[in-house]
Amino acid sequence: MNFTRDWTTPVTMGAFVLMAVTGVLMFFHLDSGLNKEAHEWLSWVFLGGVGMHVYTNRAGFKRHFTVGRKGLAIVAAGALLTVASFWSPADEKAGGLPPSAMVMQVVTQAPLLEVAGLAGKSVDQVVAELQQAGFQAASAQSSLASIVGDDPRVQGEAVSLIFSGTQG
Repeated sequence: MNFTRDWTTPVTMGAFVLMAVTGVLMFFHLDSGLNKEAHEWLSWVFLGGVGMHVYTNRAGFKRHFTVGRKGLAIVAAGALLTVASFWSPADEKAGGLPPSAMVMQVVTQAPLLEVAGLAGKSVDQVVAELQQAGFQAASAQSSLASIVGDDPRVQGEAVSLIFSGTQG
């Protein structure tokens, strides 16, 4: 296939505009409709466009790495930032868990009596809701983890059930 600048550059530019606009909207929590899906799925178009753009302009790109060190330093900094983006600033005292996981752990280990109070419901109401959903709630002193098990997905469903309709 013959890649030419006549179409690889416009594909890259168009995809960049889409990625930039949807990314900024997502950053400020202003995205709506299919913004997130467009950002995620059309990033593949952007990657393809960039790949084709690099290929068609390979001589110029190669020059950035052979003449001077600025191009190489910028790419190296980008690579380091990419690696650093996988770091999670979790609290070491909490076993390295992110804050949302720490909260979930506390809620699922607490007695239903305390969880019901947080949800603004009576413990009888929480027990009834859990039983209606197919869980056997033993008592007000039982924890969600002891009732629903250790599966985080099931625990999340139970927490959502308990806190649904809660005014915050």
